[in-house]
Amino acid sequence: MVSKILIANRGEIALRVIRACREMGIPSVAVHSTADDTAMHVRLADESVCIGPPSAANSYLSIPAIIAACEITGADAVHPGYGFLSENAKFAQILEEHNITFIGPTAEHINLMGDKIAAKAKAIELGIPVVPGSDGEVKTAEEARAVGAEMGFPVLVKAASGGGGRGMKIALTEDDIEEAFTTARSEAKAAFGDDAVYIEKYLGKPRHIEIQVACDTHGNAVHLGERDCSLQRRHQKVLEEAPSTVLDDAARAKIGKIVTDAMVGMSYRGVGTVEFLYENGEFYFIEMNTRLQVEHPVTEAITGIDLVREQIRVAQGEKLSFTQDDVKFSGHAIECRINAENPETFTPSPGKIQTYHAPGGLGVRMDSAIYSGYSIPPYYDSLIGKLIVHAETREACLMRLERALGEFAIDGVETTIPLFEKLLPNEDFRKANYDIHWLEVFLGMKEAD
Repeated sequence: MVSKILIANRGEIALRVIRACREMGIPSVAVHSTADDTAMHVRLADESVCIGPPSAANSYLSIPAIIAACEITGADAVHPGYGFLSENAKFAQILEEHNITFIGPTAEHINLMGDKIAAKAKAIELGIPVVPGSDGEVKTAEEARAVGAEMGFPVLVKAASGGGGRGMKIALTEDDIEEAFTTARSEAKAAFGDDAVYIEKYLGKPRHIEIQVACDTHGNAVHLGERDCSLQRRHQKVLEEAPSTVLDDAARAKIGKIVTDAMVGMSYRGVGTVEFLYENGEFYFIEMNTRLQVEHPVTEAITGIDLVREQIRVAQGEKLSFTQDDVKFSGHAIECRINAENPETFTPSPGKIQTYHAPGGLGVRMDSAIYSGYSIPPYYDSLIGKLIVHAETREACLMRLERALGEFAIDGVETTIPLFEKLLPNEDFRKANYDIHWLEVFLGMKEAD
């Protein structure tokens, strides 16, 4: 059993983990950079330790600083949140070597799923359907051209490491392949230190559907349904909902069993999300995230299951507190990612919040670590909160979302709240008639196919 948990993160996710610790009676430790001296997670944790200057590389990404903070405070477990070191296999391994429990999967699984080529090969081995593509890394433009010609254009050149849309380029025709290959490799090298790329068939109008799983060390694996994350810009999720309007109970149960069987087959530990493109009734594996997702609250809303609590329980060697038969889906949930950004250009908008009033009421949850008078630092991701609404039906959920957005007040910085207010009246959005390209067309960032 762990006696004290250090949260190696900041912002709303650090606060989320602190709350779970408090409800489980486990003391928590916040770490922070000098830029986050007045951050809410620092105020609410039982203890806090400054681990460096503002730059993430010298604070939140500094493994030695985090290990030292554990030693100073006596923390015997670390929750990584999402981002930063959450999918760093070396970090997980070093913690274990120092007899500190990593609240997440094994370093082996993080490493395996962090390599897109290896992950795809493992998915095939485990019986998970995948997007047609190259057999491993493509090393030259000539090889890329041959692969594209064999499977048919358009194709997608993708970085083997990393994510977030970086190192990902579309080649619509054979004439585009050399530039796409060269640019993807260059971006991958700059962003991830690894220029390995591979090629997948480009799907025209897919949905982005992901399956949430939870697994313990006793051979139990359970899926908690899906989330539809198709509303994206530049491959970054903007709004997520659960359940998806394009899946019925039979399709959900089928893909859920495929995924949970695969998790048992690889002896996975902790929570994870298996992500798919979904088109014409078929699922195509794209990646697995071996951490808690930003959008996990929509799953919690429709299942009533606390995913962070389960992460901690599993890390302590306990069984999951529920079985597959215990998982019941109730109603519909939508999450809006609130960023400190210009709602049209998406340029970051750090600065001091003059006024902050969060919406409330039945079925409304606000995950945020901001407050009136708080200064948003310019050094980190611009996500400042997540508005989650839950209701019996999707239509009721949309009405509740409209009401909640109308109550929201943030002055002093620009936010993406107007984007969601602009989305709500749109007929295609209200009917859930969209794919992963729809939002960029809606925003005028690209032309419709």
